[in-house]
Amino acid sequence: MTDAAPTAFEPDPSNLRSIRTALGHFGTGVTIVTCAAPDGPLAMTANSFASVSLEPPLVLWSPARKSARHDPFVEARHFAIHVLKDDQEELARRAAASGRDFDGIELEHGAAGTPLLPDCLARFECLHYAAHPAGDHTIVLGQIEKVTLGTGTPLLFAQGAFGRFAEWQ
Repeated sequence: MTDAAPTAFEPDPSNLRSIRTALGHFGTGVTIVTCAAPDGPLAMTANSFASVSLEPPLVLWSPARKSARHDPFVEARHFAIHVLKDDQEELARRAAASGRDFDGIELEHGAAGTPLLPDCLARFECLHYAAHPAGDHTIVLGQIEKVTLGTGTPLLFAQGAFGRFAEWQ
């Protein structure tokens, strides 16, 4: 099988979909971010999660400014980032579609009242550290206050699809 020749282009407003497709070639883990909004627990699926610093322990994620959930997350004093296991795709889809669908989930609550999802691969309970506008997103930095480690294999996302690690032979 021969690979097709690479396609090159310069970003401009007419090819935003092509830029998004190209960015989707970078595989990421899948997270759900939660916060206690004024009207109850709120969730958002995000793959824009990254570590920033160990001293102090900082992480970031980037909600879209056009999202109806943007402001509550950017304004939240505390939030939690949950790294999902490979059997939690349905949970990721639910949080992406509706940040209020917690049916059948026994939420825990962190020290600051942050809603916490059970049984994740890793969970980072964070204090809002800073927020920076960045184009059509906001970069939200959180200082890690507590880490919970689970066991399992991560849920992955690339090229518009969920996936899993293949077994090593």
